[in-house]
Amino acid sequence: MRVFLVAGEPSGDRLGGALMEGLKTLVPDVEFDGVGGPLMQAQGLSSRFPMSELSVMGLVEVLPKFFHLKRRISETAQAVLDTKPDVLITIDSPDFSLRVAKMVKANSKIRTVHYVAPSVWAWRPGRADKMAKVIDHVLALLPFEPPYMERAGMECDFVGHPVVGEPITTPDEIAAFRHRFDLGNAPILLALPGSRRGEIERLAESFGGALRLFFDDHPNYRVVIPTVGATTNLINDLVPEWPGAPVVLDPRQVGAEQAMADKRAAFGAADLALAASGTVSLELAAQNTPMVIAYKLNWLTQKMAERMVKLDTVTLVNLVSETRAVPECLLDDCQPQKIAEALRKVADAPDAQQHAMNLTMDRLGRGGEAPGLRAARAVLNRMQPSNA
Repeated sequence: MRVFLVAGEPSGDRLGGALMEGLKTLVPDVEFDGVGGPLMQAQGLSSRFPMSELSVMGLVEVLPKFFHLKRRISETAQAVLDTKPDVLITIDSPDFSLRVAKMVKANSKIRTVHYVAPSVWAWRPGRADKMAKVIDHVLALLPFEPPYMERAGMECDFVGHPVVGEPITTPDEIAAFRHRFDLGNAPILLALPGSRRGEIERLAESFGGALRLFFDDHPNYRVVIPTVGATTNLINDLVPEWPGAPVVLDPRQVGAEQAMADKRAAFGAADLALAASGTVSLELAAQNTPMVIAYKLNWLTQKMAERMVKLDTVTLVNLVSETRAVPECLLDDCQPQKIAEALRKVADAPDAQQHAMNLTMDRLGRGGEAPGLRAARAVLNRMQPSNA
């Protein structure tokens, strides 16, 4: 069996790595091709070009790289057509992935699977109908998503989120992490300004300003900043003036497995987190780390989003748990003073999010079959209904 996969950012790389591991368990002689990051490469993928080239978000950010991304779309689609895999699996990054799938479908009958349902329940509901023209099967991370995809004409399986299958850091690992980075017994505040250069550059000033205000009355905290290799240098350039003697975790200095272990230990050790909007809220919830979510967009992208977004929250923990336990400082509210105020409230009542985090993990499949294996099984069963 030959599988062509395309991921465009670290969260997709994590999904792809788990899916590949599941496919190898069920089909030991499976062959992989495509585009992915270090976790997918660790499962046997030789990426056709660096995944970091695709980690772009927002209209303003995409425009300068438009022609390069367009060329990569054509190159990737042609590679799929040339190699004729049994299935093309695109992972999130819909602006890139679905264009590849469209070109492939226009020129072949190759089966297409998209991993991560688009958030049509939040904005741009028409995307599902357009997607159905080029995608046969959707793997959904959230339990309420399949009806939206099926209504548009696609097969869809809820497979759970891989975060529920990832290891929970142990007290010994946390103690070793604190010792290694000379953190002592200080309370830890995680700063997570995103994995893309554009969002980090937008959020760094607000995050830094909020931390300075927070440290006025919480001076004993230490700041820890996990990074992805492509943005570590940028983080190092932006945070020297932040309070809390920031510790920047550089995955380039260790192997992929150790980098993931360090990140889990950081999440488990943290007393509080300030994070950009995204799947990181689920990673924090898995490690029982209370959080504040903050995010803003470029002006033009923001104005477009304001007209299309249909929900009052963007945080997955809030959505899956059907609560509003995690405070958000979004768009015009992504200001140092408001973020600092939210951090103080969470620091004063860190257990207030516990129920919502536990409920989220349970609803995403905690305690069941590993989501990567479940996703792999769904892919295979839909391709071979008689074996389901």
